[in-house]
Amino acid sequence: MWSRHLKSRSMITLRDFRTVEGENMLRSIAQTESLNRTSLAHLRSFLSGVFQYARRSGILNTENLCEMSCCQSLDRVMKHTHIPWRTSFMVVVVPEPGATAIATAAFTGARRGEIRGMLWENYEGDQMRITQSVFGSHADEPKTMKSRAPVPAIAPLAKYLARHRAASGNPETGLIFRSKTGTSLDLAQLARFVIRPALKEAGMAWHGWHAFRRGLATNLYRLGVPDKTIQSILRHANLSTTMNAYVKSVPADAAAAMKAFKELCNQYATASEQAKSAVM
Repeated sequence: MWSRHLKSRSMITLRDFRTVEGENMLRSIAQTESLNRTSLAHLRSFLSGVFQYARRSGILNTENLCEMSCCQSLDRVMKHTHIPWRTSFMVVVVPEPGATAIATAAFTGARRGEIRGMLWENYEGDQMRITQSVFGSHADEPKTMKSRAPVPAIAPLAKYLARHRAASGNPETGLIFRSKTGTSLDLAQLARFVIRPALKEAGMAWHGWHAFRRGLATNLYRLGVPDKTIQSILRHANLSTTMNAYVKSVPADAAAAMKAFKELCNQYATASEQAKSAVM
């Protein structure tokens, strides 16, 4: 991405780069190269990541220029839905355990209460069994029989869970996300005091935990995953709920569907690493 499309056009230093340069660069690429809208969005997200990292590293003290560029309408299309490129940069700028909580929400589509109730003994490397949901200080069974089905755990999520587990002392049982007092971690407070400030500093918006669930459904649909499979992954009792409330624009079994999603996420993870390297 950098060497093929951006390097030859990057003759301006980061400190001198303005919004107009970003707009002109993307417009030039769109006019001279045969790229579709999705590819242009990838380029925009890569540039956005470069500036986010530069600001966090103290190289720049300005707004994220690419967030204000000519492709900003892409965000409006996906309002209140966390799309993959945004998630890939969230886990870079948000400190732990926020990054792992975000990865869990984005890659499993689990509800906030279900994430709070996840247990290490229910994590089997390639799937997570959902056996409880936590609201406030109260744990209860999942809301429906469908909700009790396991969800696939793809490789990007496994990486974050492994790191989080090691940082937690390698527990075999107990809550995956726990507070300092051993109770279930309050994800609303985590978002308020950790995630939101980190994203604000990086020039990114927070749309809430449920946006990851909607985002997963939407992206699986765009990958051509059958409607019934998406329903299975989100564990909805009714297909109409999945299609009408969660898919914005949806078996091959769930593991195959999540494998396709994994490949998409890997692309954005690579772009994130390239963004960091570009400013070092």
